[in-house]
Amino acid sequence: MTGYIGRFAPSPTGPLHAGSLVAALASWLDARAHQGIWLVRIEDIDTPRCVPGADGVILRQLAACGLHPDQPVVYQSERSALYQSALNQLLAQGDAYPCACTRAEIAQANQARGITKPRHGDMLYPGTCRPENGGLMGRPPRAYRMRVPSGPEARIDWVDDCLGPQTQQLDTAVGDFVIKRADGLWAYQLAVVVDDAQQGVTHIVRGEDLADNTPRQIWLQRRLGLPPPHYRHTPLVLGPNGEKLSKQNGAMPLDVSQPLACLRAAGQALGFDIVADSVPAWLERAIFEWQKIRSVPPAFPP
Repeated sequence: MTGYIGRFAPSPTGPLHAGSLVAALASWLDARAHQGIWLVRIEDIDTPRCVPGADGVILRQLAACGLHPDQPVVYQSERSALYQSALNQLLAQGDAYPCACTRAEIAQANQARGITKPRHGDMLYPGTCRPENGGLMGRPPRAYRMRVPSGPEARIDWVDDCLGPQTQQLDTAVGDFVIKRADGLWAYQLAVVVDDAQQGVTHIVRGEDLADNTPRQIWLQRRLGLPPPHYRHTPLVLGPNGEKLSKQNGAMPLDVSQPLACLRAAGQALGFDIVADSVPAWLERAIFEWQKIRSVPPAFPP
């Protein structure tokens, strides 16, 4: 055992599609290449978007492709006490604060400052409800935000195992971001950081579309005193329109009646092509191919 713990953390908003299998396979291969543990966590905190029964479909799809978690599956919806404890710590430290602003008010404030929201970016928060700016001003809180520093301290640098050196200036790219939503639900950024630390995750392998979340998660880890994991963001599978393949743009559910075809397509997206006569044989060869990609010495000769 190397001390390596990886995970795949799908949201149960529908079945897996070809793109999500690529992320699942990459995380599984990385764990196996390092003789580590592979976990599955169902990220079901955004309950309005969750589809009843989708978690079971996802787990059956993974199993059909030979991807079995090494420990019982964890559900975020059962972990609210952990997230509340983290929020309490951040509030006590002055790192988080309640916010009464609506999206319309934030947009109006940004418009007055000449700031527009990028097409795929975040709406920059102007800091209206920061305590030093007057706080809630008698209004009831809607959400809770994480305070982001300004200047050099706001620059987050990290080295991604696939993308290489990365940097983001949090104060100008994101601003104070939500960690508990106005609808009372926990925000992804806080939940994922708390869960990864509580589960001992050492390596995060996920799709490249999540790379821009990493600086916010690193900042939360620092303020909560949590160890940072290694990050690897894999190439995305694109749809016919050139956009990321996703449920939102009509990605078809993964048909696991032919798991070898699914695995071969996922392997090709990750940079190798394998033909085998069984799922176990394909996965065994895929581990060796991944070890070559990752420069990991194999535990046994292929």
